[in-house]
Amino acid sequence: MSSRLSTPSDYAQLLDKYDTWMFDCDGVLWQGDKLIDGAVEVLQLLRERNKKILFVTNNATKSRKSYKTKFDHLGVEAHVDEIFGSAYATAVYISSVLKLPKEKKVYVIGMAGLEEELSDEGIAYVGGTDPIDKTLEPFSLENFELDTNVVAVVCGLDTTINYTKLSKAFQYLTRNPGCQFIVTNEDSTYPSAHGLLPGAGAISAPLRYALGKDPVSIGKPAKTMLDCIQAKAHYDPSRTIMVGDRLNTDILFGQAGGISTLLVLTGITSEEDITGPNASAIVPDFVISSIGDFRSTEK
Repeated sequence: MSSRLSTPSDYAQLLDKYDTWMFDCDGVLWQGDKLIDGAVEVLQLLRERNKKILFVTNNATKSRKSYKTKFDHLGVEAHVDEIFGSAYATAVYISSVLKLPKEKKVYVIGMAGLEEELSDEGIAYVGGTDPIDKTLEPFSLENFELDTNVVAVVCGLDTTINYTKLSKAFQYLTRNPGCQFIVTNEDSTYPSAHGLLPGAGAISAPLRYALGKDPVSIGKPAKTMLDCIQAKAHYDPSRTIMVGDRLNTDILFGQAGGISTLLVLTGITSEEDITGPNASAIVPDFVISSIGDFRSTEK
């Protein structure tokens, strides 16, 4: 059963208990381009108490560098080495686990942020934002030339997804022997400033259906992302807490790595999802209304 925090004493005890604080961003620190009330002050409070802060996001549309631009725009202190996105983790997985030879490539369904992280890891790619894949002409196998050097298909959120991109990915996955099917994350929805939109999991769903197999998933809740963070940040799981708004990604992510979890109710998950008659079987360790609640420890 979750512990519901509601008093300054509750918040103070939690602050004392954990040295490393991992934060999801959308729905926890901001909603679209609007900050959650009190988020900046609470992050500053954690820094003043010498806590390690890490930002862990499944958003694969931005690289860490471009994601920092959003932090700067919103007035949130963040450093590139504190930001762990699924695009970055995917690039690290391909370079360190798959160890692609220089002449090999990946085919990308995704956006510029994913491309940037792949480039930074020295990974060659085709597809992505290439205008040739944005054609409105019907896809034809007659005009398609298979690149035999493509050894993996990487799929993230792509707001210009079309039949051509799906068809090319399908060709590589079915015709290039051993071609790996990798997704940055499997979020079913994506929170925008004006409401929910289909997420990266919805983009890769047609390929999963057509192939009849599941991909390797890198982002939350997969432990692959945690392994990437541990390799770079060296946190102590017993003194670490994951703060998120989504049960089936953020909270499962923390549980997969043996770290404590704190659910906020400013994003995807509602009160009814955790207390109603059809409450989720995924149970966070702690629940608060908003990250801004921690401001009461300063009073």
